[in-house]
Amino acid sequence: MRRRTHSRRQPKAQPIGPLQTFHIDGLTHEAKGVARLNGKVVFIDGALPGEAVSAQITKTGRHFDEAKLSEVIEPSQYRIDPSCQHFFECGGCSFQHLSWQEQVSAKSTWLKGQLRNVMSDEDMHILVDKGEGYRRRARIAIDYKSGGLGFRAKASKEIIAIEQCVVLTEPLQAVFSSLTATLPNNELVKSLGHIELLEDSKGVSVLFRLTIAIADSLTAQWQTWAKSEDIVLYWQAPKETKACVELEDMRYYDLDSMRFNYHPQDFIQVNTMMNQKMVAQAIEWLNLTQEDVILDLFCGVGNFSLPLAKRAKSVIGVEVQEAMVQAAQNNAELNGLDNVSFVAADLTQPIAKKFIKDKVTKILLDPPRAGAFEFLDTIIKIKPMQILYVSCNASTLARDAEYLVTKGYRVLRVSLMDMFPQTSHVETMMLLQRKK
Repeated sequence: MRRRTHSRRQPKAQPIGPLQTFHIDGLTHEAKGVARLNGKVVFIDGALPGEAVSAQITKTGRHFDEAKLSEVIEPSQYRIDPSCQHFFECGGCSFQHLSWQEQVSAKSTWLKGQLRNVMSDEDMHILVDKGEGYRRRARIAIDYKSGGLGFRAKASKEIIAIEQCVVLTEPLQAVFSSLTATLPNNELVKSLGHIELLEDSKGVSVLFRLTIAIADSLTAQWQTWAKSEDIVLYWQAPKETKACVELEDMRYYDLDSMRFNYHPQDFIQVNTMMNQKMVAQAIEWLNLTQEDVILDLFCGVGNFSLPLAKRAKSVIGVEVQEAMVQAAQNNAELNGLDNVSFVAADLTQPIAKKFIKDKVTKILLDPPRAGAFEFLDTIIKIKPMQILYVSCNASTLARDAEYLVTKGYRVLRVSLMDMFPQTSHVETMMLLQRKK
């Protein structure tokens, strides 16, 4: 069966070769099909393993070429029609043409490849929830020529105006529809940098990032709109790095029978159900006792720290930003926890003496994409019995884990957590144990 297909939106590159037939035998973590032509690797965006496709080379390199998909000649049995009409243009999702189960399988295969030097051949634990309608936060871009709202095209600054986004929660989809119907012809458009949508246990909110000041009458008009939509509206003024929000207007989400207050622009996990499952799995894997002293690195507003504190002797949370440290401390007090403390520290600098004195037994770390390599020697000096590493970047996790293994740790368990279905992103949890 021959099937015409839309090409994924790519940077504008003219074909430099004729149409050729390729047989796809692999898939990259960016959801590009992998083929070979005369022994050289060719990446084809939109192609799936097992397929025969027609494509044209658009870019050549020393080690690999890139090609633009023209037609799927023999489709994979796992190819599906994307549920979003904007999939072939919008750069937000990369996997909607592949069934969700196979998405997870592809991510698992890739993750095992990344961690092949530190983990055994045992089955990887898979943590999933639903494949769509999960995202509780989104930053919306504005096309100033048309006034349209949407997301950037893949590997491009071009903004793709969309009518809906299937990965957003239903309440966010509803407020997005209201914005697309109201904002394009409104004078506020020319004063906006971007828009942030957010849903949590408090409800739905919208943040307008202003590039220039606006009249009070326009502010009042949009406050009326917000009230009609039953949402909270925040404003980030020009030149402000963060919106000014009063304490009583902070956001909150519920987790583990506790409430977590946070600023609407603070980092929180975007997938509510997966966050709950992730925290529950961390608690299970660490098997906490009243003898455990836990060090939670990159602790944010206490997403892991507070649930751990309910089950351990004590918890010390460490975060770079002073504001986040204060928010975490406030959350501990809000939930009546007096066995957890928070400190601000540069996690690229050695600070082992304090934590050795505190007799830390286990460490949880959830670093940014760059990983935690600069802090690993500090961790090794602390000598925790266990390290629970949560990562949003498998390549830096692999690098850090390999180093820890050379320093006397072994990998006990690994879990792929599908925090971002329909995209190529992978969240991973790894438990390491110090060898006796």
